[in-house]
Amino acid sequence: MLYLTIDETNDLIREARGDAFHLEVSDDHSQVSDEAEPMRRVLAGLPPFEDDSYPSTWRAWEDLVSEVTGRGTNMRRVRVVSEPLTDYVRFLHGLTDRNQKYGEDIRWLPRHLAGPSDYTTDEWWLIDGEKVAFTIFGTDGDFVGAAVTIDPVIVARCVAVRDALWDRAIPHRDYSAGMPSE
Repeated sequence: MLYLTIDETNDLIREARGDAFHLEVSDDHSQVSDEAEPMRRVLAGLPPFEDDSYPSTWRAWEDLVSEVTGRGTNMRRVRVVSEPLTDYVRFLHGLTDRNQKYGEDIRWLPRHLAGPSDYTTDEWWLIDGEKVAFTIFGTDGDFVGAAVTIDPVIVARCVAVRDALWDRAIPHRDYSAGMPSE
């Protein structure tokens, strides 16, 4: 496997020509340092940022999504989540309209609707069905990069997971309508 920094991981996503798919399976990444205050605000019913406190890392992500989807590449994400939702997943849910505004297509799959063999315990990006970039978080909880492989067995497994989950997952607008009670 090849280790990539955050910038290199973003470059890998930027290079996608047909499809960049992300699988998320963790109910809690609340340790991510640039998400603490936005999470507090969103859970309080406020916008994630004051106008002057918008982090450059968030803007860079939105620009990347706009660039990739603007040239016709699909950027998709399935979030396998436990219900009732954790505070962190409720925070993500509160940001999803924003993500979709920039071009991501995000779906939700309640964990009880999937068996343990239906998905992996790791989170990853699948780029054009050819490369898998496993998400890496540091000991402090922050995203630090990815480990990339083109191993055909691993890629085939991730393609199968993507294909199986995408059709079963609930589009964000529909999951919002049926949002579980908190």
